Amino acid sequence: MYIHQLSNWPRFHWNRERLAHPLADIRYRQGRLAGHMEGLGFNLRQQAILGTLTEDVLKTSEIEGEKLDAAQVRSSIARRLGVDIGALKPADRAVEGVVEMMLDATRHYNRQLTAKRLFGWHASLFPTGRSGLLAIRAGAWRNDRTGPMQVVSGPIGREHVHFKAPPAGRLRREMRTFLDWFNTPATMDPVMKAAQAHLWFVTVHPFDDGNGRLARAIADMSLARSENSPQRFYSMSAQIQRERAAYYDILEQTQKGAMDITPWMDWFLGCMGRAIDGTQTMLAAVLAKARFWESIAGVEINARQRQILNRLLDGFEGKLTTSKYAKLAKCSQDTALRDVLALVAHGVLLRGSERGRSTGYTLADVSPA
Repeated sequence: MYIHQLSNWPRFHWNRERLAHPLADIRYRQGRLAGHMEGLGFNLRQQAILGTLTEDVLKTSEIEGEKLDAAQVRSSIARRLGVDIGALKPADRAVEGVVEMMLDATRHYNRQLTAKRLFGWHASLFPTGRSGLLAIRAGAWRNDRTGPMQVVSGPIGREHVHFKAPPAGRLRREMRTFLDWFNTPATMDPVMKAAQAHLWFVTVHPFDDGNGRLARAIADMSLARSENSPQRFYSMSAQIQRERAAYYDILEQTQKGAMDITPWMDWFLGCMGRAIDGTQTMLAAVLAKARFWESIAGVEINARQRQILNRLLDGFEGKLTTSKYAKLAKCSQDTALRDVLALVAHGVLLRGSERGRSTGYTLADVSPA
């Protein structure tokens, strides 16, 4: 029996005494992180937000097995935030849709969550009305026309049903109850509300596809309320992706359990703590990037060079060659060679031992001594 089939559904409860210390620790770390970021200054803070949101969008899709183009995601977010990252890479509709949903959830966190708003988020995730090759109901509750909504793994004939969602006939009532609860001023801590909202929404599974991404967006919305700020400095989706197996295990255990959801709430708080810890890695990269640009402030850099240097700073796979430069910067080989040689002459790039067009270039250590 699933929790949505229990007579006391959806009256969730948990052991408040057991969770009091983990919650207090999370709230302290949230405040400490916000204070740390406030001291960075506007430009570095914007870069940190850009990095966090980019990772959030990439990882919430990756959890569902969908890999988005990182440069497109970064460009889409930078354009909306007004952050200068040099040349912007055009983003396709799938990328724009996920970005629109995530930014609407976190930047407009105090607005009411309505069925209409959820429909808009869902339609933005599936702009063609298809999930892969399958046609789905985009921007509307599922109708179960192809059978009950199930989360299944394994080969045909040996399927393992992890979860079966409530039938479509219950969805209007279920979602009305959920949205009324979510929009009512919190009588519980907003962090705990984020954890419960995530579980509740993904258990109802109101759409044909995209329920996990929407549940994580709703949780992020509640976490933004808990901080009274649209600025995101840690990514729950990135941490969930790192712990994907544990995430699905605890969801399945909880959905097949009772209305005492203490283990789920405890796991969510732990995951959030580890997400905040992971911010240190992102922050180190932001600071390193800032130091790099400060160190070459006297070097004349054109827009193409800035674009490529940012790509290298953001993590470029393999070595940069003039052919790759020309393709990324959309310029000729001759122009790429002139740009690269100018950066080598200024000590910004280092030339590898190869020769000809296979010559590789890497960033020099130009940080001040």
